[in-house]
Amino acid sequence: MPADQKTRELQPPGRPPDFFIKLGGALITDKTQPYTARHETIARLAREVRQALAAAPELRLLIGHGSGSFGHWAAHPYGTRAGVTTPAQWRGYAQVAAAAARLNRIVTDAFLQANVPVLSLQPSASARCHDGALQHLDIHPIRAALSHGLTPLVYGDVALDDVRGGAIISTEDIFVYLTDHLHPAHILLLSEVEGVLAANGLVIPRITGADLPTLQETLSGSAGVDVTGGMEDKVQRMVHLAQRHPGICVHILTGTIPGLLTRVLLDTTNVPGTRIERD
Repeated sequence: MPADQKTRELQPPGRPPDFFIKLGGALITDKTQPYTARHETIARLAREVRQALAAAPELRLLIGHGSGSFGHWAAHPYGTRAGVTTPAQWRGYAQVAAAAARLNRIVTDAFLQANVPVLSLQPSASARCHDGALQHLDIHPIRAALSHGLTPLVYGDVALDDVRGGAIISTEDIFVYLTDHLHPAHILLLSEVEGVLAANGLVIPRITGADLPTLQETLSGSAGVDVTGGMEDKVQRMVHLAQRHPGICVHILTGTIPGLLTRVLLDTTNVPGTRIERD
């Protein structure tokens, strides 16, 4: 390896991202209708990120989005999350990857149109799983993007799996993996609902690991087709993540209120929705 290349690879990654932001699949698509993007919602969220960056140019962001009615509808007939073994399932694997990429193209174009310098990075190009658990994802392009003032954009995708053949990785899977390497201060999971809802329909303001056992009956899957586990899976993953990273704070909040995302990116006090943190 040339000396200058080795020097570049050994350079520190710089300041950690301030936020990981997930645009939920049910927020940016109609999950009850196949392959139906909510273009106006995506464009509005892109403008809100641009407004935050204009007010605070030092913000370092990583954005991810769910596959919504694109990846989920393509994956459901083949059971892709459970494994990929037969020729028909491998063709389905390719179709799921293509569907997820189509939605990502819509999101990428909307953010670039809003003058947010996103760099779309295809997770399936490097992701490897072991029995459904993400074990490897190339983070060098993500660090390079951040160091050059770009905003990495990832998304729920397929991945090769050394036990199941193939699998699906959610945006939360990717965020959990990247948190171990990039250590963001905040994770925002934007949904079409106001937060994690209790049985009475009210938002649960705070969840820690101690609360999780009593929430099992309350939490349920998302409306529409969802092959990645719904709200219960998301909350469990984020609780475990917060336990491993004491300084991180996860917020599950609505993305349907115009201007809210900008406000939260500029001021994290009194964020509405559900806050997940260490006990």
